[in-house]
Amino acid sequence: MRLIELITPSMFAESLAAVDLDVLSSVGIRYILLDLDNTLLPWNEYNVPEESRLWVEGAKNRGMNICIASNTRNPRRLRLIADGLGVFCIDKVGKPLGGRLRAAVEVMGGSLENTALIGDQVFTDVLGGNRLGMFTVLVKPMHPREFVGTKVSRFFEKLIMPFIKRRVMGTKPGAGKSFMQD
Repeated sequence: MRLIELITPSMFAESLAAVDLDVLSSVGIRYILLDLDNTLLPWNEYNVPEESRLWVEGAKNRGMNICIASNTRNPRRLRLIADGLGVFCIDKVGKPLGGRLRAAVEVMGGSLENTALIGDQVFTDVLGGNRLGMFTVLVKPMHPREFVGTKVSRFFEKLIMPFIKRRVMGTKPGAGKSFMQD
């Protein structure tokens, strides 16, 4: 697989709350791996915003299983958040490497083909999910505050984003034109 294919998400969305569950269902998604920081809630915070909480509940009400798959170094925080939402979680995933991502899918009882990975970073979330053949959704980061290492990868994301946007624009369900016009 070419590098551009590995870093191109299946879908863009303004936020987790804007990820269309009908679109996910229409492409056979039954399981969701969800990034934690700046996807589900702002980096290093404990309180899940209401719109994220409602989205998770909506997915669960559709019978979708969710696992928060995070590179976080704070497993206690991850477990508290996952328990509060009533979802699975797995820490120290090591995205974009595939071993722990595969384990997260197995924890839920899913398969790679019917699992989506939703996150805010190209070089961890999108690359990790695409390497395994998952449906990937790139959302805008919730807040500009983030881990210092993430700030470095954001620089490179800005360089490649025009190529990725051109590749996806209008070619995939729910591409999210407002996200891609930024």
